[in-house]
Amino acid sequence: MKKIIVTGCNGQLGRALNKMYNDSREYECINTDVGELDITNVNAVNKMVSEVRPYAIINCAAHTNVNGCETDIDNAYRINAIGPRNLSIASARYGAKLMHISTDYVFNGKATIPYTEFDATCPESVYGRTKLAGEEFVRQFAKEYFIVRTAWLYGDGKNFVRTMLELSKTHDKVTVVGDQFGSPTSANELARVIVKLLPTDNFGLFHGTCEGITNWADFTREIYRLAGVTTTVETVTTQEYEKNTKGVVAPRPAYSVLENYMLKLTTNNKFCEWEKAIAEYIKES
Repeated sequence: MKKIIVTGCNGQLGRALNKMYNDSREYECINTDVGELDITNVNAVNKMVSEVRPYAIINCAAHTNVNGCETDIDNAYRINAIGPRNLSIASARYGAKLMHISTDYVFNGKATIPYTEFDATCPESVYGRTKLAGEEFVRQFAKEYFIVRTAWLYGDGKNFVRTMLELSKTHDKVTVVGDQFGSPTSANELARVIVKLLPTDNFGLFHGTCEGITNWADFTREIYRLAGVTTTVETVTTQEYEKNTKGVVAPRPAYSVLENYMLKLTTNNKFCEWEKAIAEYIKES
């Protein structure tokens, strides 16, 4: 069987990928998280890849605490930039494909139409800058690679959807930002497309999000409607919300809509509408 090293296997995407590959007779997931592999250590990465000799590496590992990255800068660079660099070096040395997961935060969020893969990047947060650095290392050191940018991801694990549902149990009203726009994306949908893309030689940069646009407040309303929750959603601006937030707050992109342009140009792989994906998620939860 072809072996696939999955880093960050306990995250939402890592779990979704394992579910996709669970019954495969062709691929075997070699799951790693911090305890099994320190991707910031180039020697440890090379050692594991040399022993496993994988067909591919799927890098789901990341420092995703956006606010935390603002004060934990060195660690953010180690995990989000040096980690992908090390995986890229090892993948090239031992002939493995590399699938690297990136983010909408590489853009500044000031656009008014969806970002394509051909738009200039301009991150405003430490998280965004470190993730962009990771992309650049992949381009520099990997030979056969896919970079897939996603956004507003939810799946099996801690996420916005579960947070809002938990809040509804103890609140008659919740306050949610209404001036940040994006495309909520199911980890299952992202994993499905990754599994289809990985065996191909269609290398390069891709955007990968569910179709359609919403904001956090309207997304919450749809979550509650589907779950039969009666909690009221009050819409506020980002500025109003941040006034009541303690600690360092990283700048959030006001517009995080990604156009899956390269997927549409080069493949038949399509994401479903975000409304359909969240309906399936709520039904299965």
